[in-house]
Amino acid sequence: MQGNRSFRVSNELKKEISCILKQSIRDPRLDCLITISEIDVSKDLSYAKVFITFIQDNINEYEDKKKIKEILKILKNASGYIRFLISKRLNMRIIPFLSFYYDDSFFKGYKISKIIDNAINE
Repeated sequence: MQGNRSFRVSNELKKEISCILKQSIRDPRLDCLITISEIDVSKDLSYAKVFITFIQDNINEYEDKKKIKEILKILKNASGYIRFLISKRLNMRIIPFLSFYYDDSFFKGYKISKIIDNAINE
């Protein structure tokens, strides 16, 4: 039963944090589309790891690593405010502490796909 509850909580958190990032966080340094790929909630529901990815045009790999660090720092600083907004939107006794992590699995999959496509074309 505990796994089912943490699954439901992570789905609700994913929806709410996505809405909050789109509507309530007005930081001009967040000039890209941030997507939440997964949320991993602890068994006692007091901690949540939020895995994000973002899309930005015309950026090289060095700038990308710099941008990732900057966005994660901004979200870490805003995590208390995000928790406050979640507490207003959801009827939960415990609002988990949020930790943000960059999820690069999409881009790794894209690179592998490009390598396979190039190998097939040759």
